[in-house]
Amino acid sequence: MPKPSHDESKDPLTVTPPKRWAAGVPAVAHALEYSLEQTSPVRAGTTLLTMNQVGGIDCPGCAWPDPAPGHRHRNEYCENGAKHINDEATSRRITAGFFRDHPVSDLARRSDMWLNHQGRLTEPVVKWPGSDTYEPISWNDAVGLLAGELTSLDSPDEAVFYTSGRASNEAAFVLQLFARAFGTNNLPDCSNMCHESSGFALHETLGTGKGTVSLEDLHHADLIFLVGQNPATNHPRQLSALEQAKRNGARVIAVNPLPEAGLLRFKNPQQINGVVGHGVQIADRFLHIRCGGDLALFQGLNRLLLEAEDERPGGVLDHDFIRTHTSGFEDFSRHARTIDFGDVLTATGLTREEIEKVRDDVLRSERVIVCWAMGVTQHKHGVATIREIVNFLMLRGNLGRAGAGACPVRGHSNVQGDRTMGIWERMPDSFLDALREEFGFDPARAHGLDSVNAIKAMREGRVKVFLALAGNFVRAAPDSAVTEEALRSCRLTAHISTKLNRSHTVCGRTALILPTLGRTERDFQAGGEQFVTVENSMSEVHVSRGRLKPASKLLLSEVAILCRLAHRTLGTEPKIPWDAFEADYGAIRDRISRIVPGLHDFNRRVARPGGIRLPNPVNEGVYPTPAGKALFTCNDFDMPRVPEGHLLLQTLRSHDQWNTIPYTPNDRYRGIHGSRRVVLVNRADVTDLGLTEGQHVDLVSVWTDGSERRAADFRVVTYPTTRGCAAAYYPETNVLVPLDSVADTSNQPTSKSIVVRLEPVRPEPVRHPPSP
Repeated sequence: MPKPSHDESKDPLTVTPPKRWAAGVPAVAHALEYSLEQTSPVRAGTTLLTMNQVGGIDCPGCAWPDPAPGHRHRNEYCENGAKHINDEATSRRITAGFFRDHPVSDLARRSDMWLNHQGRLTEPVVKWPGSDTYEPISWNDAVGLLAGELTSLDSPDEAVFYTSGRASNEAAFVLQLFARAFGTNNLPDCSNMCHESSGFALHETLGTGKGTVSLEDLHHADLIFLVGQNPATNHPRQLSALEQAKRNGARVIAVNPLPEAGLLRFKNPQQINGVVGHGVQIADRFLHIRCGGDLALFQGLNRLLLEAEDERPGGVLDHDFIRTHTSGFEDFSRHARTIDFGDVLTATGLTREEIEKVRDDVLRSERVIVCWAMGVTQHKHGVATIREIVNFLMLRGNLGRAGAGACPVRGHSNVQGDRTMGIWERMPDSFLDALREEFGFDPARAHGLDSVNAIKAMREGRVKVFLALAGNFVRAAPDSAVTEEALRSCRLTAHISTKLNRSHTVCGRTALILPTLGRTERDFQAGGEQFVTVENSMSEVHVSRGRLKPASKLLLSEVAILCRLAHRTLGTEPKIPWDAFEADYGAIRDRISRIVPGLHDFNRRVARPGGIRLPNPVNEGVYPTPAGKALFTCNDFDMPRVPEGHLLLQTLRSHDQWNTIPYTPNDRYRGIHGSRRVVLVNRADVTDLGLTEGQHVDLVSVWTDGSERRAADFRVVTYPTTRGCAAAYYPETNVLVPLDSVADTSNQPTSKSIVVRLEPVRPEPVRHPPSP
């Protein structure tokens, strides 16, 4: 990989103590500062005052749900949401002259932050074979070029159609329909790399891959677990929901290797005590767990609950729920009692007393919710961990009733909606049958390629065309050098994008950038002004309507690009009305209403304030598993094994970052300023390893097959991580994760459990001029 022209390892690093609280007045100030750096006060005001309001712009950031209509604050957004929406609404523009001045070889040396800060893409461009420069191309020629490459393939399976969670429901539905009419299920998406383990575990145990709780449930829980997540940075509006829950008497248990600011205390800038007071304590109990110890924690808790039932028969477990709604309890009970508590303590780094206190919190609680994010899913045993969480919830009947349930917290605006619309390489036959009945063609039934397998197929020459609907695939994927090699092996790569990112610098033989409208912009088609819909983490589908003038007259919407491509590629067979879909997105929603359960009468119902809450069978007491019941599972004990002299590294975001894109080189809550190439290490580990604060080290990941990968020149920062564990920012550290290091069953990359050694960087020798 070319080195960035801007060497961030040489930036002036300043380290201050990590914050003990999140949000407050500084969050407002930073949000406004970044927004006004990007665009005018008028445009920033338009986006912020309509954001997450009924009929307004849905935040293109995280997927946290909005309060019910009538209960939303006038400023219903967070610091990072404000930054994200105005990063899209920026007044900066990239024109053809930019690409003449910056060939691909130059762009490849630039940092992710620099690329993003250049502004909005404004016209389609192409890089021809042998060229080092993107040049303008008409939409007609761009669509024709891509369609021609697709139709020339020997098999539809030589194409891959990738989707990011930024895409709308309408665009996602059109893309999967096009791919399946073309003849392939190669539909990888960003879920493959973030919450795939959640989907597999929940499908297996409950028969549905989605969470079971609503925002109202969270407000009225007695006990809430926050496991492997950092709300203040990744979904900050969750803190407002937790504040409400605390007011209603809930207790919160935070489980994390780092004492993140948002897990400790929240100062709500929309409340007086968040401005001049101390705010609200979030975590009543903080479990400073070792990376990858969550499976062992819930296995230990489940054993303690079973033993408490032995002591008080009928007083601990919900036997009515277990008998009526579950299967496999006896096998689970026998297995759970074999878990060795010494192993639990080793894996978690906790004391038995700490875990017993959590058990006592559980026994005092009637309604329990477990929330989790990528700190749980991105481990080899991620699926097993979530299955064990489901076991824990079922023991006391904490499923299918108010104030209780399973809550996987999605990190991207419409990633859950993409799946509802059919963006998955292994959609069930019921969905494919519905497509056949509606559109008159029989979709392929063989499972397609997920993200990891798509990279392998590209590298091996089995995939020749890669099309991405939004996202930054190169920087989201693991094993950076291998991923880049794979993309460069393609005949053609094409990206439907709003802004420049690293993926545009990693080109197939021919490369296209197809600029599209952002969610903030008004979308006029032949049928008039359009709106799109999105689905949040809690299965609510609602309208998003752009309010800004488009960044360029040459932009097309995602739907328009895909419909034109489909029409050009497939012609009139099968008989799908691509032109009608482009003209009026309501025509797409009419078809969706006949295919997706719960979205009947889609156009009328979604127009109501608050939209549609999709049904969850668990909340109706229905479990669509083969047994017709929720399944207890027996999960083998597992934990990451770390050799002497090594640490277990997790990758994470900085606070001033959204997904793969850093907005600044700072991480305010963790006290890191001026550089991202840092590794956070417990002070005792720094001493034991013979290192010093600020020392330059290479991060070298080591794997059971003997292979190693290196991320060069990071600086050591002492930090209150769990002993034996370390942390560093992605995407800079994605290079450390091999393509084959994936979670069992889900094939999700294991970015939270990387065994590394910290290798001191040798200073370059002083070179003296030759003697005369």
